[in-house]
Amino acid sequence: MSVITDDITVFIVIICSAAVTYGLRIGGLLLSERLPSSGWFSAFMDALPGTLLVSLIAPGIVASGFWGGVAALCTAVCTYKTGNVFLAMSLGVAIVAVSRQFA
Repeated sequence: MSVITDDITVFIVIICSAAVTYGLRIGGLLLSERLPSSGWFSAFMDALPGTLLVSLIAPGIVASGFWGGVAALCTAVCTYKTGNVFLAMSLGVAIVAVSRQFA
């Protein structure tokens, strides 16, 4: 294949990927208007962001071991008590860094 044909192929793939991405976004918006806004499904959808957050964070905490769990707990408590997420994250990072320094 020539360089021009390769460039056209790449361009077509990028255009198709963009079309699929925006199609999925528009489809999600159109579908969300048809979902029920009350009842058990609404409660399920309201709880979904929290469960997704836990599913993303929990494996990292488990993989970090004991000190990762301590850091996560201290981060959660600090966020709850102070409301300052930056301070809480800094505390968690510091706990993990110190534990790795002395382990």
